[in-house]
Amino acid sequence: MNRNDTQEAIDSAKTVLGIEFGSTRIKAVLIGDDHTPIASGSYDWENRYENGVWTYTLEDVWTGLRESYRKLSKEVLENYNTPLQTIGAIGFSAMMHGYMAFDKDGNLLVPFRTWRNTTTAQAATALTELFQFNVPHRWSIAHLYQAILNKEPHIKDISYQTTLAGYVHWKLTGQKVLGVGDASGMFPIDSKTNDYDASKIELFNDGSKWQTSPGSSRTFFRKSLWQEMPQGCLPKKVLSCSTPRPNYEGVFHFVRPKATQAQAWWPLTALPSERATFPQEHRSSP
Repeated sequence: MNRNDTQEAIDSAKTVLGIEFGSTRIKAVLIGDDHTPIASGSYDWENRYENGVWTYTLEDVWTGLRESYRKLSKEVLENYNTPLQTIGAIGFSAMMHGYMAFDKDGNLLVPFRTWRNTTTAQAATALTELFQFNVPHRWSIAHLYQAILNKEPHIKDISYQTTLAGYVHWKLTGQKVLGVGDASGMFPIDSKTNDYDASKIELFNDGSKWQTSPGSSRTFFRKSLWQEMPQGCLPKKVLSCSTPRPNYEGVFHFVRPKATQAQAWWPLTALPSERATFPQEHRSSP
């Protein structure tokens, strides 16, 4: 696009903002409707090793998001002499796996355990044998079961578990959703249904299959943590267009997007400064 076309795209929200939470850098990139990069901003961060866990604080997450967005919006203003007031669509991605567990009030129960943590050998081995499916040390289900084996006190308070990308999406839109790629790092996916593997969920919830002491996994899994799984289909031409079923309160929220021919938009309103306001997500009708 030429400069005038780019200015028109910015002013009319014919843009898409992608935000990536990598291991060493958070980066925001704005592109036009022809996929040409318009502006970018980044923020360097490092995980820290605290109490035997590789982690980032939630403050790190939001500081990095604000700073990368601030730099991007500043670049837009300087290069195109127009403020970034609205954006057509926004998508989030982040390092996979890890462990972010929240209580019913949305409080993080233990520090974010990143993909670097491989302290789940006992759980990963047990799950691999149970499922007859390779469960890596870094997967969220391995972290959850290891916490149960370790009898960590926060287990009884878990209401919701997600990844870093799922957490950011939830806080900015109010929706608890994950893409299939992210979800595949939480629990095995059935390639035929593009959903969590129902047979493995049944094994996971069946306490009689576990060789553990009473009161650990057996009691926990019989609370129907997964409940009914949402239905839908994988996205085709959409960025995301997911809506969780009402009253779905599973520990793992994996809601697959519905495929539509229309684009799914997340309107973003923000001033070209350090603070940005992200309204509730609006989706096109299926």
